[in-house]
This record gives sequence, structure tokens and C-alpha cells, in this order.
Amino acid sequence: MITTRQMSKFARMINSEGFYNFRHNPFAIAGALIILLFLLTALFGPRLVSQDPYDLAQLDLNDSYKPPIWQEGSDPRFVLGTDDQGRDMVSAMVYGVRMSVTIGFCVTLICMIVGTTLGLISGYKGGRLDSFIMGLVNVQLSFPSLLIAMLVLIAFGRGVWKIILALSFSGWVTYARTVRGTTMAEKNKEYVEAAKVIGFSERTVLFRHILPNVMTPVIVIATLQVGTVILSEATLSFLGIGIPITEPSLGLLVAQGYVVLFSGLWWVSVFPGLVLMFLVVGMNLLGDFLRDEFNPRLK
Repeated sequence: MITTRQMSKFARMINSEGFYNFRHNPFAIAGALIILLFLLTALFGPRLVSQDPYDLAQLDLNDSYKPPIWQEGSDPRFVLGTDDQGRDMVSAMVYGVRMSVTIGFCVTLICMIVGTTLGLISGYKGGRLDSFIMGLVNVQLSFPSLLIAMLVLIAFGRGVWKIILALSFSGWVTYARTVRGTTMAEKNKEYVEAAKVIGFSERTVLFRHILPNVMTPVIVIATLQVGTVILSEATLSFLGIGIPITEPSLGLLVAQGYVVLFSGLWWVSVFPGLVLMFLVVGMNLLGDFLRDEFNPRLK
């Protein structure tokens, strides 16, 4: 049952300046709708498609390279055609979207937790610990994140959780640097000094008082990072060192179609590429809105 307090919070959110700006920003609305569509696809799509494209018992090689339904030689069962294994492209992309969204959110969550925690500790403690953590950050930033992920995957092999850890290995540094700077500005404010005088422990001061006040830039970074992670996973899979061929991946679908792209079999790579593009664009549109909305210099 919805309480009066919950109704009051909902009313304040609806009447807030941020929600007003969102309603009047067509790009932010488009980004949110795209993200919502892909989230629903990831959650419920596999139950709605007619085929599990990675169940060998459901595949027939006689159905390979069927063109989209509007071209000659098509099969009405496969609206957007099939690939070299006879997999329905719609089903393959639905499963690929689920994998991409899962990896994107898992990597972002891991990076956010690790980077925010280390940034809080570094900015609050200072001294040698701060120098050590920031030294790690500077070393990480001196190498391209994609190169670090490639080296990790080459060393430990391919796999879903391995690619999540590989992309997380270099993705936390942006959070750490941002949160450290914000924490250094917050720790000398009156509410923090009051919490210390009352006798709260350092953990309570950090995570109950300072953390809520440094989350605004963290949310913006996380929104933008999801799209970057999805694109990085697709790139690694396209190069053949990311998701195993037994798992669904938009990057793998693009790679498989690239081989036959100039043989007239364009749909195998073009459709997954378009899905990947819209997924990343949706994340970036919403992330750009949040970045501008939470930027005090634009107020």
C-alpha cells in the first residue's frame, strides 16, 4: 500500500526542476525510451522469440543465410534472415542484447563500488595511502583500458566472467579520481566536523555522511560507462578474444557477418551493428543529460 509520505516524495520528484528539464529534452526522453526498450528486451525477449539460437538441437544448416523477409528466397519464419548456422537473426540479437546489457551493468557496478570506496578512503585519509592509491590510478591511466582488458583475456582465456573482470580491472580509476577530489572538498565541511564531534566512527562518517554527497558525479559516470563497456565488449568479441562462440554476443554476430559482408549477405552484420549502435547511443543520450543536469556551472 502506498503511504502519504511516498506520495509526497513522488509528487516532489514530478514537480522538481530536474524532471521538468527531462520532460522538455527530447534527446533525454529518446535515450530513456531506448534504454527501457533494451532492458525489457533483455528481461523478457528470450521468452518471446521462437528459437534459442545457441541450442544446437534447434538449428538446421539448411536454413543458413536465409535473406530478410522482403528479399527473394526468404523464409517467413526468419523475418530478418539467418546466419551461417541457420540461427534466426532476431533471436540471436535478442540473446546478444541480454548478454551486452548484463556485462555492461555488471562491469559498471563493480567499477562503481571499487572506485568509489577507494576514492573515499584516499580523499579522507590522505598521506601515504592517498599517494599509493593515486599512484595505482596514474599507472592504470597510462595504458589504454582496452589494451589492459586484452592482456587480461589473453592471460586467462575467454569467458563471460573473465571479460567482466577484465573490463572492471581498468574501469574503476575514473570513479576513484572523481570521488577523491569531491571527498577532499567535503571532509572539511561543517556537517562532517559535527559528525566527528558527536563521536561517529570513520566508517559512519565516510559512508553515511560523505558518500551521499559525492554520488552525483558517480551516477553520471556510471550512466556513460555502461555504453562504453558494451562497446568495449563488442570490440573484444569482434577481435575473437571476448565472449566464447558458444555464447550470444552482438560483437560476435558482427564479426561473423563481416566475413561475408561483401558477398551480398549484408544482414548478418548490419542488423547486429545497428542494434549495438542504438544501445550505445541511448546510454550516451541519457548520460549527457544527467551530466548537464548535475553540472553546477550550467545552473
